[in-house]
Amino acid sequence: MSTATLEMTNQIPSATTMPLSRVLHIYLTEAKYETLRMLRSPGFAIPFLTLPVVLYLLFSLVIFGKITDPKAAMQIFVGFDVFGVMGPGMFGFGVIVAQEREQGLVTLKRAMPLPPAAYLAAKMAMATIFGLIVTATMIVAALALIHLPLTAAQCLEIVAINTLSVLPFCSIGLFIGTRTGAKASPAITNIFYLAMIYLTGIFFPIPQALKAAVQVFPSYHLEQLTLRAVGQPAEGIALVSISVMAAVAALLTALSLRRLARVG
Repeated sequence: MSTATLEMTNQIPSATTMPLSRVLHIYLTEAKYETLRMLRSPGFAIPFLTLPVVLYLLFSLVIFGKITDPKAAMQIFVGFDVFGVMGPGMFGFGVIVAQEREQGLVTLKRAMPLPPAAYLAAKMAMATIFGLIVTATMIVAALALIHLPLTAAQCLEIVAINTLSVLPFCSIGLFIGTRTGAKASPAITNIFYLAMIYLTGIFFPIPQALKAAVQVFPSYHLEQLTLRAVGQPAEGIALVSISVMAAVAALLTALSLRRLARVG
């Protein structure tokens, strides 16, 4: 090997020597533009950012009138809060990833000089930001219009729970998005979304026979954690709920990444 060849080889930067600040800048840039893209998409932003709080106010103020039972008022708040947190992660991955796979954007991203996880991390950040916006609007509406007796500590606990609970719903959406096409993904995502809403007792009690079956749904455990945060009776143990949600997120993400690596 000649001296010129050695000099050229030494001048080529290795991926492993990229400064950490530059790597973080790439992740932040991807997350920024992914979030802006979804915020500027009316078909995605308007339903997920406005529908939960609009339905919450509709049921609390119009359909049921002014609710005087504090327990019922808290349960309605928790139900619509969980409803709002689920959507961005499931549809942001379940539908968008399926569309971008079919369009070849995922393949293009993999060919670009980006960290391998930047594409999915950006979508996860987007879903988390959407979840935080939904949570903030729900809390403001509950305090200002419904006059729920939520303390500052309870509000912060709800925000923390919702932020971390976005992850299992992202993993469910990613699992769907890596296994379906652009045409089928909205319907299949809706099936899972509605199943978790109606079969886990978010809005109404479920039969005792279904209690064991719903233990695998993250929405059930998110509801129990949020009920505890607002001082209401909840089922099960908090640590078990956290463990189930973490296990669902880890398992489905691992299966989805394997699928992306093999099929794209």
